[in-house]
Amino acid sequence: MNKYCIYLVMISFILFTSFVPYITVDAASEKDSDSKLASEAKSAILIEQDTGTILFEKDSQEKLPPASMTKIMTLLLIMEALEKGTLKIDELVRVSENAASMGGSQIFLEAGEEMLVSDLLKGIAIASANDASVALAERISGSEEAFVKEMNNKVKELGLENTLFQNTSGLPAENHYSTAYDMSVIARELLKYENITEYTSIYEDYLRKGKENEFWLVNTNKLVRFHPNVDGLKTGYTSEAKYCLTATAKKDDMRIIAVVLGYDSSKERNSAVSSMIDYAFNRYETTKLFDKGEKITEIEFIKGQRKSTNIITSQAISTLHSKGEAFENLTTVYELDDNLTLPIHAGDEIGRLLVKNNDEVLVEAPLTVEQSIDNASFLTLWKRSLQELTIFE
Repeated sequence: MNKYCIYLVMISFILFTSFVPYITVDAASEKDSDSKLASEAKSAILIEQDTGTILFEKDSQEKLPPASMTKIMTLLLIMEALEKGTLKIDELVRVSENAASMGGSQIFLEAGEEMLVSDLLKGIAIASANDASVALAERISGSEEAFVKEMNNKVKELGLENTLFQNTSGLPAENHYSTAYDMSVIARELLKYENITEYTSIYEDYLRKGKENEFWLVNTNKLVRFHPNVDGLKTGYTSEAKYCLTATAKKDDMRIIAVVLGYDSSKERNSAVSSMIDYAFNRYETTKLFDKGEKITEIEFIKGQRKSTNIITSQAISTLHSKGEAFENLTTVYELDDNLTLPIHAGDEIGRLLVKNNDEVLVEAPLTVEQSIDNASFLTLWKRSLQELTIFE
């Protein structure tokens, strides 16, 4: 498809007398620091959220059981359903016998009980509740099996080749696996729904407050309480997977994701992830260029029910560099697909935004439609033409 390219804005950073290349550090000192990170993990990875840049990895493509980190994908599909409006946050969900029968981590749902989506979401995000995961999966897709198919379809959509899910919870199952890299990609996608951390950052809360079956929620991710920058995301443990964690932390405008699998104890796991987070914030920083949902341009459709719609960023856009370094000459351009036809819908991807340093592309991010536009009716077009004729009289 042909594209046209329009220069949007020129951003110049001349903070130093000479340009320092993108993410360069002393090779010897970097190797020495890296060797101490996640040394006992079977697999690990550390990435920056906005750019997706890998800051550290260790056997990150090795297929391993993800345990309850599986719920990151479950939460992603829940957040998508909420955004689409096919699920409401204040909706009551009736719990099936199947959901109530789930073992492992749970909030002890009873068959026939009704609970708000917001409370079920808390149960998953805070207490890693298997019963709440199945209850929402059944509400969204009709059955857990159908929901799992959607999970695996999302895996393919994200271009991941080393993940396969058999359930929504991460309970042990044959052929249920993922990788540190894949989990980081899924977590990055989930974190585009910025309000998810309103749930994952809660350390303790209650369900059914004041009732006989009141339930105290305590976050399985203790770093939410004990690390100043951590606000999610999901722990995991089974005897096969051992102790796993996908954590996210934010400092100023920089958000990072750290994933580890296969630790012998939660204490060792938490210590390793804390070190990875501190490493990222000590070595790197970001420069925010655009917020999520920021208007880039406007596009007009003569035959649309509405004449125009905004084209916006689908995610926050930043550049990443080592601390004390900067880019000499940043330019931002956007490319919109040519020959667009109606109807178009809010959220449709119709272009890309490129951030360049000279000729090097640093960031490439999707641009989406803010408001839907349908084809205009004959009556609308007729009225519009009359108005235009009146203007020219």
